[in-house]
Amino acid sequence: MDERTVTLRQMTPAEYQAATETREAETVRELAKLMPEELALERTRQGTARFLPDGLATAGHHLVVAENASGETVGTAWIGPDPRAEAGTSTSAWLYHIHVLPPFRRQGYGTAVLAAAERLVAREDMTALALNVFGGNEAAIALYRRSGYGVSSMYLSKEVRA
Repeated sequence: MDERTVTLRQMTPAEYQAATETREAETVRELAKLMPEELALERTRQGTARFLPDGLATAGHHLVVAENASGETVGTAWIGPDPRAEAGTSTSAWLYHIHVLPPFRRQGYGTAVLAAAERLVAREDMTALALNVFGGNEAAIALYRRSGYGVSSMYLSKEVRA
């Protein structure tokens, strides 16, 4: 497979709306495995409001579209401050979301979008890019491992019944 490259540009308001809908739907789908769907939707929307209070214009956050060499949109990413650190005290950025459009999956674009996000973070003098991934998302976990990411903490759960 040829190595893919992408360029990142800021989302337009319409792209932001579409990306938010996609991200929230994906998150609700995962959270609904652990809680009622209504609660999953509420928590997801609360997270968007908390981390993106000004939407596309939220300071310190990059909401970007990834384009291939032909200018086609292949995916999106949301990169911002590390939510685990006090504001302004961390040299780590956070990858809140990465999404490769279905026609471009399994072609190296996930790796390319991730590498472009890392370059963006490095240009801002950040020294690390951290993220969360759902445990059942094997494709994403494989992407991150191939790209040199390691586990820094782990949250485990088990359903128990009386």
